[in-house]
Amino acid sequence: MYSIGLDISKSTINVYVPFNDLDLVIENNLKSLKSLYSKLKKHYKKDIDKLVFVYEPTGNYSSVIKKFAANKNIKCFIVNPKQSSNFSKAIGQRNKNDVNDARMLSQMIVTASKEQIKVPVIKQEIEEIKELITYYQFLIKQKSQNKNHLESLIAKDGISKLIQRIKKEIKLLEQKEKEILLEIKKVIAKDEKLQEAFINIQSIKSVGEVSAIVLLHHFIQYSNANQKEIISLAGLDPIEKSSGTSIKGRTRISKAGSKLCRSVLFMASLNATQYNEELKRFYNRLKDNGKHTTVAQIAVMRKIVVIAHSIYKNNEIYDEERFKRYL
Repeated sequence: MYSIGLDISKSTINVYVPFNDLDLVIENNLKSLKSLYSKLKKHYKKDIDKLVFVYEPTGNYSSVIKKFAANKNIKCFIVNPKQSSNFSKAIGQRNKNDVNDARMLSQMIVTASKEQIKVPVIKQEIEEIKELITYYQFLIKQKSQNKNHLESLIAKDGISKLIQRIKKEIKLLEQKEKEILLEIKKVIAKDEKLQEAFINIQSIKSVGEVSAIVLLHHFIQYSNANQKEIISLAGLDPIEKSSGTSIKGRTRISKAGSKLCRSVLFMASLNATQYNEELKRFYNRLKDNGKHTTVAQIAVMRKIVVIAHSIYKNNEIYDEERFKRYL
């Protein structure tokens, strides 16, 4: 009765209110949330404090709800996307749409532990890191587009002045990337726990500052995720294409999670197979067993995530003997 399902998109939020089996669609902004809360007060009256907002974290799209709930002291159950997908299958939800998703999220309250139902805490440093990482992703995308355009111009012997201009833009974007990373490090340094986690993650040989920042952001964003879920949320979980007994496709990664996370992990895995003796042995063992180079590389990427996540959760540094069990 008190579990409000919220399916969040860029511009709208589908809301399910179980009190009177009500489906609503509101705009994803502060004004609409205030109006929704006023309606909920009229329905629930003295029981308003029993309400729990249930939703999936969707990056910047869900930040308005999180801040609103924190300010209004509203309890929330923030659901892991992988968890909600599994729950949807478990209850036999066949028709996936925003209305049904909001209703499904409301039902997910039965899976929540007491520790998971709480008023969100807004930490300024964490919010700043999220915003800076988002801008960093935007810069990388711009640089990639410029590089692709530059390659196209060079290939067809395009206008030299335009080629020079694009080269200057790429250099400018690279400089901005450096500035943003420096800004992120300054923000991390303000928080003792974040700074310690940032340093600890870098204790893994082959994981540099950029990889550590992205991994730290990934772990902060999905703070309640377990080992399997954190891999899935990076888009590194394997999916198998098969139909009956006659059709079986190649296993591939889902790519359903963070593209930035996969990008930096790929570079880290290349370094790991050269300079990290434990991961290098793991990689070579897979190759010796007949695994394709790409498959072995992805396996190394997963191991880096698993080890870094354990280090983050347990506040420890990389120890070769301790982490041998992961390899």
